[in-house]
Amino acid sequence: MTNTKELVEDTCPLVYQCRLPLSTRTVSHLADLLRRHLKAIRSRWRILPPGKIAVIVLAVLRHDQRLADMAGGNNVAESTVRRWRDELVGLLAAQAPWLDRVLRKVARQGGEVVLIDGTLIRTRRRTGKADRRNYSGKHRSHGLHFLALTDENGRLIWISAGRPGRTHDNTAARHDHILAHLRAAGLGALADLGFRGLDNDILDPVIVTGYAASRIHKLTPGEKEANRVLAVGRAPVEHGFAHLKNWRILTKLRTRPARATRLLRALLVLTNLEVNR
Repeated sequence: MTNTKELVEDTCPLVYQCRLPLSTRTVSHLADLLRRHLKAIRSRWRILPPGKIAVIVLAVLRHDQRLADMAGGNNVAESTVRRWRDELVGLLAAQAPWLDRVLRKVARQGGEVVLIDGTLIRTRRRTGKADRRNYSGKHRSHGLHFLALTDENGRLIWISAGRPGRTHDNTAARHDHILAHLRAAGLGALADLGFRGLDNDILDPVIVTGYAASRIHKLTPGEKEANRVLAVGRAPVEHGFAHLKNWRILTKLRTRPARATRLLRALLVLTNLEVNR
C-alpha cells in the first residue's frame, strides 16, 4: 500500500455578501465617532478605514455574525475584530443618556408620563451554583434582567444596568430609585402589575399599575375598563423592546454582566438612530 497526497484544487476561503438593513446615517455616525476617538488618542492608523470598520461592527451586532467569519472575510485577525467591537461598543455606551437628565428632558418637552417595564435578555447557561441566580422562573430560562423607560410613543430613553435574571421588577426599580427620579422630574409612569407596591401613595400616585384580581376579589366592570385603558397606554413600551431586540446579538448573550450593560446601552443609542431617522 502506498500513501498518496492529493492537493486540493481550490483552498481559498469562500466569501459571500449579506445585506445589512441599516441606514447610512447609522454607519456615518459610527464612523465619525471612531474618527474623533482616533484623533483624541492620536492614533493615525488602522488596517481598515473607519467606515469599513463601522460596517463590520454593525454586522456583528445586527446579525450576530461570528467574529472569525467577519475576520476571514476581511483578511484581518479575529482578535482585531473583537477589539474593534469592544472599542465601538464602549464609545456608543458613553453616549447613552443618564436617568435624571433624560427625565428632565421629557418634562421640558411637555411630556407628562413615561412607560416602564422590565425584560429578560437570555444568556448562555453556565455551570456551577453561581449561575443559579441568573435563572428566571417566570421565563424558565437563564438571562439578565434589564429595566427600561420609554416615552409615550415607545421610544427607548433609558436602560438600567444588567442584574441577575431572578431579579423582580420592583427590586430593580427600587435599586435605581425610579420613584424618586420621577417625583423630582414631575412625571408619572405607566407600569404593569409587576410594579405593584412600588408607589404606595394613594392620594397622589406617580406610578400607575392597574388592578389585580384574586380568589376573594373579583374585578368590577370599572376596574376591568381601567385595566384595558392602561394596557392600551402601555402598548408602545413593547414596541420599544421589539426595536431593541432586532439586534440579533441579543438572541443569547455570551458575555459578562458588566459588558452586557455596555452592550445594551450601545444598542439603545443605535436603535434611536434607526427609529428616529
